[in-house]
Amino acid sequence: MRNKLLYLILILVVACKETEVAPTKTTDTPLSLHLTLGNPSNATIDVSNANNYLIEKPQYVLSYSKDRGTPNWVSWHVNKDWLGSAQRQDDFRADNTLPAGWYRVPATAYTGTGFDRGHNTPSADRTKTEQDNSATFLMTNMIPQAPTNNRETWENLESYTRRLVQAGNEVYVIMGNYGKGGLGSNGNAETIDQGRVTVPKQIWKVLVVLPEGDNDVSRITTSTRVIAVNTPNINTVGPDWGIYRTTVDAIERATGLDLLSELPDNIENALEAKADIGPTQ
Repeated sequence: MRNKLLYLILILVVACKETEVAPTKTTDTPLSLHLTLGNPSNATIDVSNANNYLIEKPQYVLSYSKDRGTPNWVSWHVNKDWLGSAQRQDDFRADNTLPAGWYRVPATAYTGTGFDRGHNTPSADRTKTEQDNSATFLMTNMIPQAPTNNRETWENLESYTRRLVQAGNEVYVIMGNYGKGGLGSNGNAETIDQGRVTVPKQIWKVLVVLPEGDNDVSRITTSTRVIAVNTPNINTVGPDWGIYRTTVDAIERATGLDLLSELPDNIENALEAKADIGPTQ
């Protein structure tokens, strides 16, 4: 009897190691940190809320759309604590933490479509450990992104974000998409993967930049730098992300989201109304 019990325990241990399990949220883990500025769509973990389903990872938090096969938005925090020497893992894979019965977009879904597997939370924002980096390659963190948009425009903005961090700042980032239909290297498409993944029309990002410190919400003022960018998902997009700057208000009107909702109303309203004019290098 004892040998049988030990055998069953061994099977359970192996099974747990082979299955990616959704992390449990606690108030003292990085999970709540990624939503410091708010939950833009009031996403929930209710499976009936299939097109605004909250997924929490230690590395980022997102709202997932079952019908679109992509995130609506992804929110994460970047400071020097997240950056290290871990190598890019390149282990694109389906997210097995999605609810049972949901289609899990495979790593091969974008192959031959003319669109990149475009990260929301970038691989290079999570280099402290191999596990952190690997988490960015889950397909729930991907959108079909025009190659030039991904490899030039977005890459330049991502690199600039990390330069801000290396200069002594921390950055709260929210990235999302909306609409249907993009222009990839093979031409226009509204969906890929036999209609199971929607190609977005627009891709946007909001960055809130703060000097390193504590009690972040209380340190945000009407003078805090907020960068809002909205780019068309086309292969002819320009490499200079600065020309696509807009306001948070404009992104909210286009998406119906409520960004920066945890800020006091007077500060939120002031920051969301103005477009950034700061440096881009």
